[in-house]
Amino acid sequence: MSNEVELFVGTVATNIRRLRQQAGLTLADLAAEAGLGKSTLAQLESGRGNPSVETLWAIAAALRVPFGRLVEEEGPALRVVRASEQPVVRSTETAQVGRLLTASHRRGTFELYAMDIGPEPRNADPHHSGVIEHLLVVEGALRVGPASGPVELESGDLVTFPADVAHLYQGLPSAHYALLMSYP
Repeated sequence: MSNEVELFVGTVATNIRRLRQQAGLTLADLAAEAGLGKSTLAQLESGRGNPSVETLWAIAAALRVPFGRLVEEEGPALRVVRASEQPVVRSTETAQVGRLLTASHRRGTFELYAMDIGPEPRNADPHHSGVIEHLLVVEGALRVGPASGPVELESGDLVTFPADVAHLYQGLPSAHYALLMSYP
């Protein structure tokens, strides 16, 4: 297989597996819904098959997703949420006020950390594929994100970025933040 075909097959394999798991379907469930053999679907998910367009359309229809969701690389882009720019949701019963900063429809494992950092930059190696970091600045200011384009955040700001690339953290001059790491 050429590198281009290998990349395509790997992307399709990852997308089918992720979408099937998000839908809460077993291999047998999706194979039956798409009119495929379970072994055919298992080969596709493991990256050992080169599916036809018809097979991909059948899988997309069974998953109730657009065809493009199967064939395009999907990765979350860097996303910065400024708390001051989010609509306020107020309680009618108490003085409680909140802002929705992010929501996730992913399945998997997560870890939540309380972190402090000073001005010395910390360069982090990439995590495995699919890991996403959500970082909320509680106090101070921070430069954070993919090494190719970190952003500056202040108290109340949130950034979400794919952590499967080199990334950095640096207090400006210091920060206290909450870090949620989401694993596929």
